Amino acid sequence: MTSKTRQYPSPMQRLPLLTERQNMKMARSAHAYVRGSTRRFYEWLEASGETLPAGPPVWICGDCHLGNLGPLADAHGRVAVQIRDLDQTVIGNPAHDLIRLGLSLATAARGSDLPGVTTAHMIEEMTKGYEHALTDEGYDAEDGEPMPDVVRTVLRQALGRKWRHLARERIEDVKPTIPLGQQFWALSNEESHEIGRLFEGEHASTFMATLHPGHGGHLTVHDVAYWVKGCSSLGLLRFAVLLGIGKGRNEKLCLVDVKEAVRTAAPRAPGVTMPDDNAQRVVEGARNLAPFLGERMSATELLGRSVVMREVLPQDLKLEMDQLTREEAVTAARYLAWVVGHAHARQMDTATRDAWRRELQHSRRSSELEAPPWLWSSVVQLVAVHETAYLEHCRSHSLGQQAAGGQQVAGGQQAAAA
Repeated sequence: MTSKTRQYPSPMQRLPLLTERQNMKMARSAHAYVRGSTRRFYEWLEASGETLPAGPPVWICGDCHLGNLGPLADAHGRVAVQIRDLDQTVIGNPAHDLIRLGLSLATAARGSDLPGVTTAHMIEEMTKGYEHALTDEGYDAEDGEPMPDVVRTVLRQALGRKWRHLARERIEDVKPTIPLGQQFWALSNEESHEIGRLFEGEHASTFMATLHPGHGGHLTVHDVAYWVKGCSSLGLLRFAVLLGIGKGRNEKLCLVDVKEAVRTAAPRAPGVTMPDDNAQRVVEGARNLAPFLGERMSATELLGRSVVMREVLPQDLKLEMDQLTREEAVTAARYLAWVVGHAHARQMDTATRDAWRRELQHSRRSSELEAPPWLWSSVVQLVAVHETAYLEHCRSHSLGQQAAGGQQVAGGQQAAAA
């Protein structure tokens, strides 16, 4: 393993730096704020008093926003658009995923300066795409809805990506080192030692051997770093591990993401049984919702905490929809709702799928929109409360930056006087 002597920021220094980075990311746009405020989403949804249907208890994403959908590859190189982040997964009410996706789409539409009527059409198309996934025709089809260009473009990028593309983005070309900087930070000696022990163990060896048959179970940790990535990892363990599988000329390099799993914010359905261990919960949810991802994840323990190991593949990309046209917004809403509906439907038998679809259809008969009234009203209420909270977040973040700047100026003046 490469020795890294620079220890800044230390594990004790990471939290304030990560908090500042999270605040900056969430202040970029209302859509970015929605993505980073999962726990508050459920608090506000409960406070809204909206009566939701009791959907069939299945594994749900729990944090079903646009950034958590995208192309994923399986161990055999096949690529499909699936749910790509399962940190919040739980056996719960599928209506929660629909509302979360609707809120994400609505704020993305507002960020693209699209009129409110477009949001109404998006929610209608979401409903149609989701319900289609619950039919035999929509469920059995390999691609049950026409793929919008904005998604197809990302999928084409994913299909054309190889290891060298991932290496250029994440490490120094194809050399076995991880460059320290904005994205990767140095580890403490304890962290580096424990990661080495993890990949020397039988669990990691067996897991990687199943993903790369023919390369043997011999693992070499070439380099490790703390991975500064996303808002959900704030203050948690998150490591990038550059791993060699096999020996000599047969060695194959791969990148492994080791991420701490914590308690979910999404409410679980009453009376259901789930793994008590959070990492096992995440892996089980992934295997049910996103098989391409779930098959290359494994639950284990590191530094006394529950973590998930996941091999990162070049084809893993998230959807970026910061600027949408009206047509893109509407077609993307239908297609992505089908993706989510298909993930839910694969856990239901035919009778359950039919009953859930009929309940959705029945609830929207009393609505002027071709969408359930609870879905529309939930999205409208949550857009309003998130917009207010977003502006308050921006104000607080701006004041915090001003205060920090004032302290730096005062410190410089004191130093000059001395």
